[in-house]
Amino acid sequence: MDTQKDGKTPNLSAQEKKEVDKSQPPRAAVLHEIIRTQGDMELERSVAALWWSALAAGLTMGLSLMAMGLLNSRLPDGEGFKVIASFGYCAGFLAVILARQQLFTENTLTAVLPVMTKPSLNNFGRLLRLWSVVLVGNLCGTILVAYVMLHLPIFDSKTDLAFLDIGRKIMENDASQMFAKGIVSGWMIATMVWMIPSMESAKMWIIILITYLMALGDFTHIVVGSAEVSYLVFAGELPWKDFWLIFAGPTLVGNIVGGSFIFALISHAQIRSESGPPKKSADQGQEPDPQKTRK
Repeated sequence: MDTQKDGKTPNLSAQEKKEVDKSQPPRAAVLHEIIRTQGDMELERSVAALWWSALAAGLTMGLSLMAMGLLNSRLPDGEGFKVIASFGYCAGFLAVILARQQLFTENTLTAVLPVMTKPSLNNFGRLLRLWSVVLVGNLCGTILVAYVMLHLPIFDSKTDLAFLDIGRKIMENDASQMFAKGIVSGWMIATMVWMIPSMESAKMWIIILITYLMALGDFTHIVVGSAEVSYLVFAGELPWKDFWLIFAGPTLVGNIVGGSFIFALISHAQIRSESGPPKKSADQGQEPDPQKTRK
């Protein structure tokens, strides 16, 4: 009987072995390095480049509010139809990620891995610079698009009411709920970012799956939510103080905790554990054997 001591399938041609190698999914270390490299490139971008990309992303994220409002206003009432309307939440994420615009919650993983790999004051400074520019740009974009959607004669009254209902639904949460749901949201976005490099051909479906689940779970997201909640502010139903203290502050901290301190930290720890210290060669780190050296 022909057996293989190494446990491999016998009688494979060289070409078949190459096909097997190609079919293997990338190791976690490979995904880590891809995302770390992307993050390092983002940290090197100029403030102007980050700002304009982040502002564009904030404006584009208004598509999520727009799509959900349009679907809610045109579908019959009922929980079953709300499930369908939740697909509208995916619109902004799809447009922003596929257009490679700067989204703050993506950077809670992408830009953090270079800092975890090489913690230094310079890298921490670069991270804070990127976070502050991208966050402000995103918020300026979403708040601006909410103002335009409310004050320009674009939508009918039924759609306007649907926009208000979306914001009211978010503000049913207190600050602690905003924070807790923000953790889940940040973790889910980081999971999405981690998955995409290994399944680039299914990128669109990964984005839809993750963001649709976020919408079904009513998890809070600092960028999309800022458009939804600021719409209430401009409509006169909510003071800016509640926007910042009840929604924005707790949600932002939750997104950072979920994306950076949970997912990124655990993923980085996994890679560090797998790599371990370099092994010493046979002739390194050992005292010479007197029996071998004696002639």
